[in-house]
Amino acid sequence: MFLGTHTPKLDEKGRIFLPAKFRDELSAGLVITRAQDRCLAIYPRETFVEMTKSMVAAPTSVKQVRDFQRMLAASASDEVPDKQGRITIPPQLRSYAGLDGPSGTGGECVVVGAINRVEVWSPAAWEEYSAAQEDVFAEMNEEVFPGL
Repeated sequence: MFLGTHTPKLDEKGRIFLPAKFRDELSAGLVITRAQDRCLAIYPRETFVEMTKSMVAAPTSVKQVRDFQRMLAASASDEVPDKQGRITIPPQLRSYAGLDGPSGTGGECVVVGAINRVEVWSPAAWEEYSAAQEDVFAEMNEEVFPGL
C-alpha cells in the first residue's frame, strides 16, 4: 500500500528517486502512465497487469473503451528502478504532467501515495487540486464509501 506525500527532485535526465518506503514494492518493475487530473500514475507491474485484464475483456466496439485503452497504453512506460531507486520519467509524460522545468528537465515534483498506486504531480497542480478537494473530501465519505 502506498501512503504519504514526498517531494523528490527531478534531475536533468528526467529521473526521480522513488521514496524509500515505496522501493521494495516497485523493485521488480513498474508501469508509469498518464492519469486523470494531469498527473502520472505509477503501478507495480503486477497491479497494472491485473487492472488491464478488465480492460481487455471490455468490448472494443465501444468508442470510450477504445479511447481509454489507447490513452492509457500509448503513453505507458515499463520501467525497472536502478540500484539507487531512481526511475526515468519519459519526456512525453513529464510534459503531460507539467514536470519540465525552465530548461526542459529538472525541478520539483510531488509524489503521492494513492493506496494501490503512486502519483507524480507538479507542485502547482498538486496544490491546486488538494486545496480544491479539502471541503469535498470532508463530505464525500458517506456518499462514496457508505459505512466507512
